[in-house]
Amino acid sequence: MSTPALLDSATLLERPGQRRGALRSAAPRRGAALVAAVPRPALVADFLAIAALDPAVERLRAATAPVRLTLGDTVLEHAADFEQARTDEPGLLVDVVAEGDLARHPFRTAYVAGEPVVAEDGRRFVIESAATLRAEPRISTVRLIMACRRTHVSAGDRVRILHHLDECGTGRLVECAAMAINAQDGVAAVLALAVEGLVAVDISRPILPETPVRRRMLPYPDPFGF
Repeated sequence: MSTPALLDSATLLERPGQRRGALRSAAPRRGAALVAAVPRPALVADFLAIAALDPAVERLRAATAPVRLTLGDTVLEHAADFEQARTDEPGLLVDVVAEGDLARHPFRTAYVAGEPVVAEDGRRFVIESAATLRAEPRISTVRLIMACRRTHVSAGDRVRILHHLDECGTGRLVECAAMAINAQDGVAAVLALAVEGLVAVDISRPILPETPVRRRMLPYPDPFGF
């Protein structure tokens, strides 16, 4: 899935925020260590960046309507924030929740206990919070990759990198970077292609010379049928 398609509409940031934007975090107790709360818009931005770099995500959009969710013997109707179409499961319904709002979320108990919540159509429902979205090393890897999104990749470097991956299937990052002979920073050129959705990088691990890189499916029909 290409990043432009994923981050296309401001509604992905604004609409979900309106659902729980009025909720306020409880005031911290006196004497407790103060940890800066991560604002929900920042968590949504992290969620979108992670989804953009996850090759299993084929489509992401704001949820269009409430769905019936099953937790044990209980059925509740709930409007999720996002819907994901994925290659590795029927689909995913996601709420992005700030830590201060978790106590009032209807599925908080299931989230804490790790109990499965499933929609009637088989899609899983999950809650993403600062604890999950900002887990290391993934969040640092995602930020390093997204920092390269404005790196210019010449036509020659683009073709050489992608052709190298076509030939070898999966290449090491340092090898792919060597294909970028016109770029000031070959690694940044490869990571810029990852932001475009043309290559996939394993975001669950730190960025290393041996980080595996592979081609992603074209986000549009290939006119040559390759």
